[in-house]
Amino acid sequence: MTDIRRFETLDSTNEEASRLASNGERGPLWIVAQSQSAGRGRRGRDWISPPGNLFASYLTEIDVAPAICAQLSFVAALALGDLVASYAPGANTTLKWPNDILLNSRKVAGILIEVVADGTASRVIVGCGVNLAHYPEGTEYPAISIAEFAEEAPNPQDALGRLVVSWDAWYEIWRNRGFEAIRSAWLTRADGLGKKLTVRLEDSEIEGVFESLADDGTLLLRVEGDGLERVTAGDVFPLS
Repeated sequence: MTDIRRFETLDSTNEEASRLASNGERGPLWIVAQSQSAGRGRRGRDWISPPGNLFASYLTEIDVAPAICAQLSFVAALALGDLVASYAPGANTTLKWPNDILLNSRKVAGILIEVVADGTASRVIVGCGVNLAHYPEGTEYPAISIAEFAEEAPNPQDALGRLVVSWDAWYEIWRNRGFEAIRSAWLTRADGLGKKLTVRLEDSEIEGVFESLADDGTLLLRVEGDGLERVTAGDVFPLS
């Protein structure tokens, strides 16, 4: 049975997982909180964390290099995509590179991968946040909650149960069949595939057509006049 540690409030579930990993915890286990006082997203962004949404982090030790752990972002995206689609079957659930889930083109969930290296093994933390009941206003990328598509907001504990089941299934596929199986499944749900995108990098922007994912999860962007560009990190927006 999956070990789940529940808290009323934490600074963040990823921070608690990191503390546990630093103290020798190997997992696998889930850490879930009803609310977070200092939730985090990618690039140090705040993750608004009111009660009623889902805040959960998975901690496990795997015998792979830290760079390989980034593949678990795609595993988590598929699991979260399943979760969202189960509550909003009539809506369009898509996966936005590198780590967001969209519901009718608005952000409903996000992922934060962090790694605690320990010799030849890596303790990886997969943070998941899902807007079940609430969503932030005025964000750069428009947000939404699942409650917009349901008679009532999903119960966070029910949502966690669905996430655990879906995560276990996709994680086993990754372990047994490798990243190619995950990459192929992710691409069938990819948001913006074959369309023009703007990618914001640290100090510049590039535009091009989202052609595919490389075999390491890198975004492949067809840039006019420059051929195929490999993007390892950035924020993606539809080209207006």
